[in-house]
Amino acid sequence: MQSYTIGQAARLLGVSPDTARRWADAGRVATYRDDTGRRLIDGADLAAFSVELAQAGSPEEGAASYTSARNAFPGIVTAIKLGDVAAQVEIQAGPHRLVSLLTREAVEELGLEVGMEATARVKSTNVHIDRV
Repeated sequence: MQSYTIGQAARLLGVSPDTARRWADAGRVATYRDDTGRRLIDGADLAAFSVELAQAGSPEEGAASYTSARNAFPGIVTAIKLGDVAAQVEIQAGPHRLVSLLTREAVEELGLEVGMEATARVKSTNVHIDRV
């Protein structure tokens, strides 16, 4: 499972590193230390926390919209539903929840898992997923 530093988690959640650090210090999201002493957050824990934040609905300090000329939404994979042929992937990108329908083969080729960093790219009514 992928893990994230406090800074990476902050970027994915759309807040400042100080805010993410305060949340970790307050026990809102679990952290652990690697061999070098860095605090890390397990990807699945970060995915669950990002959904919890989004459902709370209140804008947090430093929250930013993830829109650009290229309509890229960097975030974290929060759910994957695999069918025989098709798949549904959900990404929490700061306050935005994006859902993409794609082939099961594409999900498997990208190696997507819950808790993994990914970028949703939106063009018209299509959402494309890039593994980061």
